[in-house]
Amino acid sequence: MPFITGAIVLDAPASALNNGGSEAGELTNTKTIVKKIRIAAGSEYSGAYVYVSAQSFRYWLRQTLDELASEWKTAPVLKWVTSKGEVKTAHTDGNPALWWDDDLLGYMRVRSSEGQAEIPTGTTKIDEKRDLTRISPFRVGTFVSVTPAVIKNDFGTMTRQDGNPVIHEHEFYRAHLLGLVSLDLTAAGTFFDGERTGFKNLDSHRREDAKKAGASEVVVRGQKALRLPLAERVRRVSALVGALAHLNGGAKQTIHYTDLTPAIMMLAVTRHGNNPFYRMLTASRTYTTQFHKDAFTELIQVYEKDFLSPIYIGWAQGFLDDQRMRLEETIQELGLGSKVTVAHPVHQIEAFVQQLQVESNGAWFD
Repeated sequence: MPFITGAIVLDAPASALNNGGSEAGELTNTKTIVKKIRIAAGSEYSGAYVYVSAQSFRYWLRQTLDELASEWKTAPVLKWVTSKGEVKTAHTDGNPALWWDDDLLGYMRVRSSEGQAEIPTGTTKIDEKRDLTRISPFRVGTFVSVTPAVIKNDFGTMTRQDGNPVIHEHEFYRAHLLGLVSLDLTAAGTFFDGERTGFKNLDSHRREDAKKAGASEVVVRGQKALRLPLAERVRRVSALVGALAHLNGGAKQTIHYTDLTPAIMMLAVTRHGNNPFYRMLTASRTYTTQFHKDAFTELIQVYEKDFLSPIYIGWAQGFLDDQRMRLEETIQELGLGSKVTVAHPVHQIEAFVQQLQVESNGAWFD
């Protein structure tokens, strides 16, 4: 059951990409704070680690796909609204045969006991007595700063009015955010038809749509399923992975504009869903991000038989150049040759997508 396995580093030089609401401020009644995790004092690397939630990252990716991929098919959203106009629940159409985000990003469509549905054009009929759930083949971890971050307060003013200026306060930080990604290639374009939560992907209408799209009956991981033709599955996965090269989004971009093109990206196809890349980058004793040579050497040895593809490492020039040089020297010392390549992240993402589309690599999607 092959997976696309990857790790991404986002360079946030002076940013507030994901905020955690308001708290009492020093200059104002409230200030906007960034999301953070704290490690207790006394630990070697104690302090505040800023983070971006997986939900935020997935939202950025959805938006990027909508903007960039002309053939990407986004599911319509249904809202259940009360007579007072309150939205009680919302969900996508939940049809993975038609909508690529429903296929690769999962869904949960359950009946609402309150409100009336606002049903947009193009929505699929549903068997009223059946809830629909699909586990997302694409998985994302929380993006956490590699080292403790120095969080700064900043303030602005609203002065375009008579009287005293209105002050607003917020936090921002400088950090390298490391997060993990994974895509279950076996489940991509494969729609389970069981009774377990997460495997109730289909009802009678969605089975019909899947068969019209060329899906065939298969048994995958002991579950009945309908699977789309390989060419269609490759097309969908390629679009999603390719969008990582053009990632855009984030909070406070009007005053803390941050380029979300990955500064570092590691990608490979592996036999399993575990991620070997997590410990390649660690905090040094001077609280900077460093390449961990021993961890990289070890992962190459331990997971050698689990890599089904070459390892594509994207590392932008101008970002931790001394650490990139150490990586390249280590690759040469280990004699990895074409098994591990290093270039700009955008180039490596594009090269990886090309490998997904090679006909002889179709077994990766089994």
